[in-house]
Amino acid sequence: MEFFKVNDAARDWRDLYHWILSLNWSRFTLLVLGLYLGVHLVFAAAYWLQPGCIAEMPAHSFIDAFFFSIETLATVGYGHMHPATTYGHVVVSVETIAGMFSTAVMTGVIFVRFSRPTAKILFSNKAVIAPFDGKLTLMLRVANGRHQSMVDAQFYMMLIRDEPVLEGDTARRFYPLKLTFDRIVMFPAALTLRHVIDESSQLYGQTAENLQAGDARLMVCINGIDTVIPAPMQSQHDYLWSDIRFGEQFVEMYTVDADGRYTVDYARLDETEPV
Repeated sequence: MEFFKVNDAARDWRDLYHWILSLNWSRFTLLVLGLYLGVHLVFAAAYWLQPGCIAEMPAHSFIDAFFFSIETLATVGYGHMHPATTYGHVVVSVETIAGMFSTAVMTGVIFVRFSRPTAKILFSNKAVIAPFDGKLTLMLRVANGRHQSMVDAQFYMMLIRDEPVLEGDTARRFYPLKLTFDRIVMFPAALTLRHVIDESSQLYGQTAENLQAGDARLMVCINGIDTVIPAPMQSQHDYLWSDIRFGEQFVEMYTVDADGRYTVDYARLDETEPV
């Protein structure tokens, strides 16, 4: 679920830092390359606008100014071209300071991106409502996508829907749904989250048409601890009313071989069959 926010408070520099950390790796790489080229274009223009400020640089050669900027920012120091005027020394000094600062900042950002823990939780693409153990039950599947187990995993589920109010309008209501279990010591593979639809449940007596009329959706959140780092992790997923299937049940994912070893087929995470 995505929201487009308008007229919000002014952003500060920490918002920019958070935005950079939230980018995926392809966009982050493009951003770094764009900033890198932009900085060199600016300093190359500064060298190019003052012919003779850099010794042995051909006059009005932007490409030589561009590559000199790269060598200066990287502190390579080949010695072929060097500042020859006060203007050239000032620009080189500013670029050197900018290079030291940008290198330190980018090193920190890349380290944070590599070091922060991320959960690899897989959610079934649908939720089902069907009898389980003699009771009507809402069910969905979650799976740990890593080879290492997650420990102290906690599960939360919430129903969100529109309901009429006395003034004749509608309001968005939020209802926590009680799970048959909401915490597990170790989360190694895949399991099914279940909510029993009894008289106390907000889903009691609901049909697919009721869910559609109320624009209902489910929000599921999982918190746990990664055992490799170790560090807390969190993952979430939402289901629209159209993702909730009545009269279907999930097919079995687990099989046991002759040696008693369990095999989990993740390809069947989303598979369902009629009850």
